[in-house]
Amino acid sequence: MIMIDRKTAVNVEWKGRNRMKETRWAIVGTGYIANEFAKGMQEAAAAELVAVVSRSEENGKTFAQRYGCDTVYTELAEMLQNARPDIVYIAIPNDCHFSYIMTVLEAGIPVLSEKPMVDNRRQLDAVLAKAREKEVRHDVMSHVYAYGVQCPNAKGIIHLGATSCYVGDNTDIIIMTEALKLVRSKLINVIAELSAFAMKYKDLPTLAFTHFQPAQPTTVGKRATLWLHDLMLDLEDLEYVISTMKLLGSKGTTGTQASFLELFNGDHETIRKIDGKIAEKMGFDACYPVSGQTYSRKIDSRVLNVLSGIAQSAHKFSNDIRLLQHLKEIEEPFEKHQIGSSAMAYKRNPMRSERIASLADYVMSDAMNPAFVASTQWFERTLDDSANKRLSVPEGFLAIDGILDLYLNVVDGLVVYPKVIEAHLMRELPFMATENIMMDAVKAGGDRQELHERIRQHSMAAGRVVKEEGKENDLLERIAADSAFGMTMEQLQAIMKPENFVGRSPEQTVEFITEYVQPVLDENKDILGMKAEINV
Repeated sequence: MIMIDRKTAVNVEWKGRNRMKETRWAIVGTGYIANEFAKGMQEAAAAELVAVVSRSEENGKTFAQRYGCDTVYTELAEMLQNARPDIVYIAIPNDCHFSYIMTVLEAGIPVLSEKPMVDNRRQLDAVLAKAREKEVRHDVMSHVYAYGVQCPNAKGIIHLGATSCYVGDNTDIIIMTEALKLVRSKLINVIAELSAFAMKYKDLPTLAFTHFQPAQPTTVGKRATLWLHDLMLDLEDLEYVISTMKLLGSKGTTGTQASFLELFNGDHETIRKIDGKIAEKMGFDACYPVSGQTYSRKIDSRVLNVLSGIAQSAHKFSNDIRLLQHLKEIEEPFEKHQIGSSAMAYKRNPMRSERIASLADYVMSDAMNPAFVASTQWFERTLDDSANKRLSVPEGFLAIDGILDLYLNVVDGLVVYPKVIEAHLMRELPFMATENIMMDAVKAGGDRQELHERIRQHSMAAGRVVKEEGKENDLLERIAADSAFGMTMEQLQAIMKPENFVGRSPEQTVEFITEYVQPVLDENKDILGMKAEINV
C-alpha cells in the first residue's frame, strides 16, 4: 500500500514485480489528478492503460481515448473482475478513497491512492491490515502489525502469550451472541403479529384437516395458535442458548495457559483471574471453564440448531399458507400491481411463503455444517473448521433474518375470506354432524346401531353424488327422508351451526394467548412495532 503523488508515480518499484512501466494499469477517476497521473504513465513506453472507471460513461470514454484505452466501466467491481489489471490508481473525491481501496485490496490487486488515503485511524488500521494480510496470509497477525504501526511503544508486547483464537473465537462468540439477540427481537415481533391475528379470528369456524382431508372443525384463530406455539418453543430454545453463551477467554495454544504461567512467573491465582476479567470487560458473565485452543465447536452447532428450529417453524407456516391460498381461504399479501406469472396474468402465486420455504430449507441443511465440524475436530484443534464456519454461521444468520422479515410481512398482510371458508365448511359439515344427529335420534327413541348403519349408507351415497356427479352434499335431505331418524329438515338445519362443532377452539386461543404469549409480549413491549417491507 502506497500513497503517491503524480510526479513520482513512474519511479515506484513493487516487491516481486517488474517496474511499474511494465505493468497493465487501471485508473478510477477522470479529473485533473487522474489526467496528471496518466500523463506521467505515458512517459513509460511499456505501460498499458487497460481500463478506466468513471461514474460518467461519457467522461470515461473521453479520458480513455485520450490515453489509448478502449475499455470503460461505471462500476469498480465489474472492472476488477473483467480487466484484472496489475495495479489500480485511485483518483476520486477523498470521501470515497477508503471504500475503493478496500475493494481493490479484497480483489488481491495492489492499489495506489492520491492523498489522503483514509479519513481516520480506524480506516488506516483496516487498510494496513488488509494489505499486510496479502503478504503474510494471516488475518490476526495482519491486525497485530497494523496496531503496532499505530502504537509503536506497545508493538513489542501486542498479542504476547495469546493465540489467534483468542482474537477470533472471542470475537465470534460476541458476534453470535449479538446476532442471536437481533433474531430474538424479530422473532418476538412475529409472535406479536401472529397473536393479534389469532385473537382477531378466534371465533371464525373453519374446516380442520387431518391427512389434508376434511376433519372436525376448528377456528382460524386456533389454527394460528399452532404456528404460534412452535415459535414460542423456538423462543425458549433461543433464550436458553443466549443465557449460556460464554467467552473462550485466554487459554493459550492448547488450552493449558502455559504461556501465561511463564509470563506471570508461575502465579496460578493471577492466571485464574484473567478469564473473569476478560468476560467482565466484554460484557459476559463467564468464560468456558476448559477448552483446547478453540471453544468447543459444539457451540456453533448449538447456535445453528436454534436457527434451524426457527426455520422449521417458518417452513410449516409457509406450507399451511400455501395450501390455504390454494383453497382461496387465506392469502398472503399481494400488491396492487404485483404480477404472479409472466404467462398467466390472473395468477396470485404465494411467492413470499415460497421464499420462506426456500430459505428455511437452506438454514435446516446449513445446520449440518457445524455438526460435521464439531464431530471431526482432532484433539485440541485443527483448522478445517475455519473456512466452513466463516460461511455457515454468518449465512445461517442472514438467511434466518430474511425468513423472519418475510414471516412478519406475510402475517401483517394476511387476507382472510370468511365466505369461502364458510362455503367449504358447510359443504362438509353434514358429515361431521352425523354423530350429533344420531345422538338426538337415539334420545327420541331410535336404535343407535341401526342408525349408525343408516348414516353410513346415506353418507356413502351423498359422497358419490359430490364426487362423481359434482353436485352439492345432499346428506341432510337423505336423513330427513328416512323415517328411522324421525327428524325434519328444519330440525337438522338447526343442528348445522358451525360454532357448535369447534369445541373449545375460541377458549383455547384466548387462554393460550393470555397465559403464555401475552406475558412475553408485555416483558418485551419496548422492542415491539417492527415492520418488514418486502420489495422483491
